[in-house]
Amino acid sequence: MENGYVKVKTENFISTIEFYHPASNSLPGSILAELATAITRLGTDEKTLVIILKSAGERAFCAGASFDELIAIDDEATGKKFFSGFASVINACRKCPKFIIGRVQGKAVGGGVGVASAVDYCYATTHAAVKLSELAVGIGPFVVGPAVERKIGNSAMSQLTINATEWKSADWAAEKGLYAETFETAEEMDTAIQTLSTKLATSNPEAMRMLKEIFWQGTEHWDTLLAERAQMSGTLVLSDFTRNAINKFKSK
Repeated sequence: MENGYVKVKTENFISTIEFYHPASNSLPGSILAELATAITRLGTDEKTLVIILKSAGERAFCAGASFDELIAIDDEATGKKFFSGFASVINACRKCPKFIIGRVQGKAVGGGVGVASAVDYCYATTHAAVKLSELAVGIGPFVVGPAVERKIGNSAMSQLTINATEWKSADWAAEKGLYAETFETAEEMDTAIQTLSTKLATSNPEAMRMLKEIFWQGTEHWDTLLAERAQMSGTLVLSDFTRNAINKFKSK
């Protein structure tokens, strides 16, 4: 538990992936790798027709990159490898032939916004505010940017990126298209998720696969694009500016 986990449960052709980390569900490299592996595996699992992606806990969906791992990066290769973990999760979601439903119960920061953007249909509670804080620590949302922009558009993406220290409400995120619907309570959200996932589990798998391909058209170059973006972040994280900014955030 102290290092976090990724758990998968399958029931009635609905598979739920749950991730957890004690630091507000932040995403160290090990959890990113497990998430990408789980999504890819379920994509070919005959007992899975729809996937739910969620995190544990009540108030934080995902705090994004692990600051402990960020500050430990000491060369470009390690930096690129770390940020490639986010690329792997996004690309796994993109390539998975099954629809992925997101469950966002609380705040999403940085990479957490990227994960919410990479699913195919996302529900949230009214507590699920969003923030792209990367610029405030000396980098930018380079890897998650394509997924976020695809979902909410360039204008909204720019607002999140430039005003990097301010939260945008769940209602704002729903208005921009990140969330399909918001709910006052997690219980109400879970009821909606169960209803939709049950409907999808009885739908034509081939039709859903073909629809997903259509929804993600134009992203076929993302394997290369996100690798290039990971290199950008991996280089910037080595700068004195970024190291000082991260240490200031950690000390808060």
